Amino acid sequence: MNASTASTSVKVSIVEDDRVTRETLEKLINREPGLTCIATYPSAEQAIIEVPKLPPDVLLADINLTGRSGIECVAALKTAMPGLHVLMLTTYDDTENIFDSLRAGASGYMLKRARPADILAAVKEVHRGGSPMSMHIARKVVSYFHPGRTMAPELQTLTARENEILGQLSKGLQYKEIADQLNISTSTVRAHLHAIYGKLHVQSRTEAVVKFLGK
Repeated sequence: MNASTASTSVKVSIVEDDRVTRETLEKLINREPGLTCIATYPSAEQAIIEVPKLPPDVLLADINLTGRSGIECVAALKTAMPGLHVLMLTTYDDTENIFDSLRAGASGYMLKRARPADILAAVKEVHRGGSPMSMHIARKVVSYFHPGRTMAPELQTLTARENEILGQLSKGLQYKEIADQLNISTSTVRAHLHAIYGKLHVQSRTEAVVKFLGK
């Protein structure tokens, strides 16, 4: 990769204590056009110290790290670097870890068993300001909330198309999948989501889905 290409790539750092997994992810990132792995860290303790010195565009973090957890790592880094985009990449799919990660400041949550192509797409989506989740994770978020709860007043301001897109989003569909389902472009999906976020007074996919489903 030449210098000009590297300068325009999305810079990614990885926090993962398993060496094989860490090296596999590093190779996966570096093989993808537009992405570059700039650093890897075997522990939360090291990442908390070193990441601010070499800020990435996106941080991939595991949860079950030796020593401090990935959730603690993310919380500490988000305090120091509020604009940092974080994607949790883990084997854990229980509700507690999902919501603890999101509360700590993670923008997305993917399972390690996801297809490599889906992981790479999630990294890019997080960098664009999205909140990707594995389908299985999205379903857990949805199932956490039960029907019959009071609808937020802001939802009544959404257009039919915006409601349709938000419904697809709550099912865990990615932007391209929503575009394909509704026969519109991904840029149109993003424009509608921008309007949705503004009307619902939220800043992420997860917050929009939570409000859509009701508290």
